[in-house]
Amino acid sequence: MSAQPDPQPDALNSALREGTHGPLREEDHGSPREGTHGPGPSGLDLRADCANCFGLCCVALTFSVSADFPVDKAAGEPCRHLRTDFRCGVHSTLRERGFQGCTVYDCFGAGQKVSQLTFGGRDWRQAPESAERMFAALPVMRQLQELLWYLDEALALEPARTLHREIRRALDDTERLTRSAPEALLELDVAERRAAVNTLLLRTSELVRAQVRGRRKNRRGADLFGAKLKGAELRGADLRGAYLIAADLRGADLRLADLIGADLRDADLRGADLTGAIFLVQTQVNAAKGDAATRLPPSLTRPAHW
Repeated sequence: MSAQPDPQPDALNSALREGTHGPLREEDHGSPREGTHGPGPSGLDLRADCANCFGLCCVALTFSVSADFPVDKAAGEPCRHLRTDFRCGVHSTLRERGFQGCTVYDCFGAGQKVSQLTFGGRDWRQAPESAERMFAALPVMRQLQELLWYLDEALALEPARTLHREIRRALDDTERLTRSAPEALLELDVAERRAAVNTLLLRTSELVRAQVRGRRKNRRGADLFGAKLKGAELRGADLRGAYLIAADLRGADLRLADLIGADLRDADLRGADLTGAIFLVQTQVNAAKGDAATRLPPSLTRPAHW
């Protein structure tokens, strides 16, 4: 997992390419979530709750014409489909209209936290003087929430129990940062925080993947664009940051593989087994192809378009 820059030009397109962002399925956008807790025992709200957000991702971020979006939109410019109640006016037909990116991107609950906690429930229309700071706070908060997701998951991994005290400390410290005042949040060195957490996640990954006997494949950051990996034995593999765009992973064994930051856009996961895969998030799954035979970790949901 590498430190990511704050979204600026083409931010939403870049976020989708990064492959490290969580779940915003079509049924979620513009409607409340039944559960917003993360994948582990912390009980933190780490999933998007659009009903308590001021449509921040529809305004704050920029995107450009691509396979994920049919139009250009500048940062700070409300999407043409954003309604006055901060809901999406074309939610039910986003994919058909070419807004596939909107059904993939998620903020890990950063939107509602910035809206309700950082800015006290006053939206950018009510308080236009706060709009610029509110929009700038979103990508910072999202990165912190993303780290909390990974740390929460790490707390649930029994093979890493010797690290759980350190993980809990890192989680508490990171969660405390999310409660910062707007000015402090915007001055935060997120890259430094990501680097510290990343070291802990690497140690966690080693302990978890050590359960797999034999030699484990190390393809960290590998260029596997379009790779023919049908039925591949990748159990316990290190695939951190690997480029698996359009890779054929049908029937592949990805159990206990570390997939943090792996780019799975258009990867074919039909029949693949990702049981116990670590640091895999919903956006990666949403961006891939799969079917009813694809096995996923319990914290993730089978996308509606599979």
